[in-house]
This record gives sequence, C-alpha cells and structure tokens, in this order.
Amino acid sequence: MPSGQVDQEAELTAIHSASVTTAPAVSRWRFLLVLGILLVVAAGVRLYGLTAVAIWCDEASSIITSRYDLAALWFHAAHDVHPPFYYLLLHGWMALFGDGLFSIRLLSAIPGIAVVVIGALLVRQVASPRTALLAAGLMALFPFAVRYSQEVRMYSWLTLLLLSATLALMRWLQAAHQRRWLVLYVVLMTAAFYTHYFTIYCVLVHWLHVSARSLRRDTPEGVLYKPLWKAPWWLANIAIALLFMPWVPNLYDQLTHLSQLAAGGDVGWISPITVWTLPSALWQFWTLSDGQWLPHAVYLLLPASIAVLAGAVVLGDRSVQRFRRFLVLYTFVPMVVVLALSLISPLWVERYLMFAAIGLPILVALAVEQLGRRSRALAALVLAATLVLDGVGLREVYRVEEPQFDDLVQYVNDHYAAGDTVVISDLFWYFTYIYYNTAPTVPKLLTLPVDKGGNGRPNAYGFGTLVEQQGPEVDVDDLSQLPVHDSRVWLVGSVEQPDDFYAIPSQWQLLELRKTGDTELRLYLAHAAR
Repeated sequence: MPSGQVDQEAELTAIHSASVTTAPAVSRWRFLLVLGILLVVAAGVRLYGLTAVAIWCDEASSIITSRYDLAALWFHAAHDVHPPFYYLLLHGWMALFGDGLFSIRLLSAIPGIAVVVIGALLVRQVASPRTALLAAGLMALFPFAVRYSQEVRMYSWLTLLLLSATLALMRWLQAAHQRRWLVLYVVLMTAAFYTHYFTIYCVLVHWLHVSARSLRRDTPEGVLYKPLWKAPWWLANIAIALLFMPWVPNLYDQLTHLSQLAAGGDVGWISPITVWTLPSALWQFWTLSDGQWLPHAVYLLLPASIAVLAGAVVLGDRSVQRFRRFLVLYTFVPMVVVLALSLISPLWVERYLMFAAIGLPILVALAVEQLGRRSRALAALVLAATLVLDGVGLREVYRVEEPQFDDLVQYVNDHYAAGDTVVISDLFWYFTYIYYNTAPTVPKLLTLPVDKGGNGRPNAYGFGTLVEQQGPEVDVDDLSQLPVHDSRVWLVGSVEQPDDFYAIPSQWQLLELRKTGDTELRLYLAHAAR
C-alpha cells in the first residue's frame, strides 16, 4: 500500500479517535465502572431462573449429540440442520463441568452476557460513552436475548460471534493498515459459519456496507479506504470460504435432503409466513408474545415506531464511516431477506435471527440520543416505552408453569420397579426423557406405522439419526408385541394427541393416569393375550 494512503488512513483514524473514543481519564473509568454494573445486571437477569424451566426437545438433542465422541458427534451434526461448532463447545464443556442443567445452560448465558460488552464497544465507535452505556443497558434487559441466553442451543454464541465480527470489521475499516482486525474477522466469521447457516445473511450485510462504502466519493476529511477494490477484503473472504470447505459436502447433503422434503410438500415444522410475520416477530423480540391479541392500532404501533426510529438513525447519520446505517442494515437486512426467501420455502424462525434482533436495543439507544437533541421529552417517552416492553418480556421469561415434564420423569424414576418398560410417544418427548431418566432402563420409542396416524420409524436425518441406529432396541411398532407378561408398562404421550397410544391391547389393565402440563403418563399392567 502506498505510504501516502497509509498516512491518510492513519489521519482519518486519529480524527475518529479524537472525536469518538478519547475521553478524560475520569470519564473513561466512569464508563468502565458503569459498564461493569450493567454486566452484573446482565448476568443477574440471565442467571435468575436459569434452571427453573425443564429442558425441551431441542436442548435435549444438543446434550445427546454432544455426549458422543468427536467422530460420532461430527457424523450426527452432519445429519442435523446445524453445523457442529456449538456441539463441540458443549462436548468440551460437559467434559469439564458435567451435564447438570445449571452448567450446560451457563454455557449459553456467558456469551449472552459478553454480547453486552461487544454491543457497548460497537456503539462507542459511532456515539458518545453515554449512548454506548444506554445501549448496553437495553441489551442487558432485552427479553429475547435473555430468553435464548438460557437455552442449551447455539443462538447466543452465534450472536456473540457475528456482533464481534461486525465490530472487528468496523475497526478494520477505520484503520485498514491494522490487519489484525481483518484476521480476527476471518476467525470469527469462520466460527460463525460452523455455528449456524444463517451467518450467510450477516455476510450479505457486510458486503452491502463494504460495497456502498467503496462506491462513495472521497470526502473532504480525506480519502476513504475502499475495500471492495483491495486485495485484503477478497483474501479474507476467500480464507473464510476455504476454512469452511471441510463442511461443504455435509452442507450439500443436507440441502439435498431438504430439497427432497420440499418437493414432497414437507419442509418440516417451520410455518409459512404471513403478512403479520414481521410485525409479530418484533413483538416477540420484546415481549415473547406475538401481540396479535392486542387492538389493531396498538399492535401496529410497535413495528411503525421501530421503522420511524430506524429511519431517524439512518437519516441522522452524517458521519464519514456511515456506521449507524451499517447497524440498521445489520438489524433488518437478515429479516427482510429471510422473509423474501420464505415465500419460496419456509425459513422464518425468530430464534435463528437473534443475532439480528440484538440490533433493536442498539437502534433504540441511538435514536434516543438523536431525539434528545431536539426533544428530551420525546426521547424519555421512547426510553420509558422500551423499558415497559422489557418488563413485560422479562416477566414472560420467568413465567414457570408447574408441574413440568421433569416432574413426570422423576415420578417414574421414583416408582420404577424391576422389569418395568417405558414407552415414549414420539421424539419430541423422547430426548428430554432420556436426559432426566435415572431408572435402569432404556426408554422405548413408539413407532406406529404412518398409515395408522403414528410417526413411523425415525429416518437418518434430523433428530432421528440419534436413535435410528439403535433400531430394534428402542422401536415399538405394536404395543401388543412388547415382550411383557404380567409386568408394568409406563406410557408417556401428549395430552393434545390422546390417540398416540390408540392401539393399547384390550387386556392391559390401567393402574394410573397422571397429567403434567401438556403430557400425560399412563401406567398399565400388561397381561398377555389369551
């Protein structure tokens, strides 16, 4: 790179540092002190009630997948819908700290807390320390982030990786001669690709910003570094692609399988989008409810307000770097693209977009800063409304309905007798049962033939791969063929689908029926047919 260009970039960096990042020593310490307090708040809201809710199917599948050795783990991840990075992390974590519920959920809470720091540093690139702290506080309380920082899945890790990669990209664009930021970007984006395929939508955002920047004219403040025309940007993206290449054959196999399902009219459990999908998602991000029970005017007020605030942030961005606009793109482009693609095949799952949703409290903080210059009352109103939504959402996060599925499993554990058989109605409950099971028996899976209304035997894709290889050891196609004689059989199924066990042999004697939430437990004395 010519020395003159390096000098210009260094000068721009110095200008930016002087106007944004430099603060008196006391202010800097005050910033760190307040940020530390906000981290305590973030930790408190994420650790509170961490084990209050029983794990569900997806969490249980994460645990079971991560219990395998590395070779088997890679195999099962290759037949799942997500790449293996999170499962590898959980595998190592459980080896060190065990698979207790607090321990494994803590692995998700830690990146959830760290995101608050990254968000504050990211906002500090474009705004004052006060605004950065406001963003950190709103991120700490953001209900959707709290909810998925308490789940044994990869969403909080994906958010941390992509938000950190975005920060690294910003720092490199400010000082392109500091290649360490670009190297860090490559590492973070590669890890993100190995964590979740929705990383591609963040890549699109990065390329949009880099392209828009590269097409701009030079400013009076100096010559903008235009990465689209420079080798380092291309080399970095080539490096990411090469590092992800070992997983590409597995990705191709997964896509082939999904296309076959789509051709048959079955794309799984993801619902088709509607005109209300995005507005409902915005309510979901803050209140963990779709909001459609509200009056129409109130329901539309939230998405309309967010659109206005985002527009204000974009229009108010007069900076050289246009990083505020970048953050708006980071938040909304993934949502819009996934919505558009869902018109072809359903892809919209709110938790998959947690990495983008975390931009919402950041945008509120930036908008409050801008509004405060014109109307402190309006800025206070926006902030107060946001905090009310946070309170509503957090109340929903901590809502616990008793009893739960783990209580049902514990009842079987406490009353299990030698020779008992346990049969689970479908995979949704099967993995969770395995996690909580302490009785000396391997639960069986009901695999009624499809043409009779059952689920059939699991195939070698998705969750099915975790039990498919066990085959006859766990499959039960016909309850009457169980090798039981005057012994007890525990049946676990759904209250909402009472015909799960429609073929219970007539000679079986019902001893007990218990309902726990949306599941029910039946205990039979299984007499042989005469």
